Amino acid sequence: MSSFASRKFSFIQVIITSLIISLMASGMIYWWLSDKEAAELAVNSEKKSCEYNIKRISGLKFVKPILWVDENCESDNLVSTKLKVADIIEKYKQVNGVTAASVYLRANGEWTVFNENEKYQPGSLFKVPVLITILKMDEEHPGFLNKVIPYTNKVETGKNISYVSKSIQLGQSYTVKELLTYMIKYSDNAATILLESNMDNKLMQKLFSDIGVEVPNVYANQYLFTVKDYSLFMRTIFNAGYLTIPNSEFAAELLSECDFKDGIMKGIPANTKIAHKFGESGNQNEKQLHESAVVYLDNGGYLLTVMTKGTDLKKLSDLIGEISKVVYTDVKNQSN
Repeated sequence: MSSFASRKFSFIQVIITSLIISLMASGMIYWWLSDKEAAELAVNSEKKSCEYNIKRISGLKFVKPILWVDENCESDNLVSTKLKVADIIEKYKQVNGVTAASVYLRANGEWTVFNENEKYQPGSLFKVPVLITILKMDEEHPGFLNKVIPYTNKVETGKNISYVSKSIQLGQSYTVKELLTYMIKYSDNAATILLESNMDNKLMQKLFSDIGVEVPNVYANQYLFTVKDYSLFMRTIFNAGYLTIPNSEFAAELLSECDFKDGIMKGIPANTKIAHKFGESGNQNEKQLHESAVVYLDNGGYLLTVMTKGTDLKKLSDLIGEISKVVYTDVKNQSN
């Protein structure tokens, strides 16, 4: 073979080899891109697995009003806050006699929860479902808030309450609206018992069913809540999708007048607008103190519910205040 022919053959080999390498490289790039796209699809699929829960009111003939739409997954943006809360609770469990604590936080449409499955006796937190039920009765029977109820027989709750405020007076008569004020603003048990004696229990059971919480047995000695479930009652008021807007506004205004200051309010600046309700429960061996609040900020706000168990109410109060302070600071910084 001549040198020219040899060089020509070598040139053709180079071209063929180059084409093969190019095709192989293209194939590798193709498969690399395919893997990348598959990975992206997997990530997107994982994100999509965090579905949304749409809660509607049932039992109506033609419509199904939406109460709220929730993402089922906790927020990554609130992980740092959750870790801080966990550290605070662990510290109190080590040195301050706290046996359990749970926290639910909802801010800017996102949420997180700590120790979700622990259950608690609500104490006076149960007054919020009573409030919603009474207001719903007024919607079904206009004028019910003006009904006058006499307080003729002294009621005994059999409970030793540490946080005592104003109470209705024996021998006096009160409208339902006035009793609601005593029940929420002063957490008065006597006013609550009068209201419950005039309350439609089936309507309360429907409230629990509508928002997706286990329906209480009216004959049971106690009813237990998780921190996340209880928060639904506060959301029911502030979303104004269950009660009329005027009644939702009235309920929120009453909650803003609650005179309890030994919990969440200890962790936020003075004069911060807050609508809240506390609950005290337990026995000689174990105390429980809880609070649920909507804290208003200039550019939004957040819902915080804290439930606690321990041996010392003062320590439980301090724990709630310290959690409140951390949450307030983090949410405010994220909102700015």
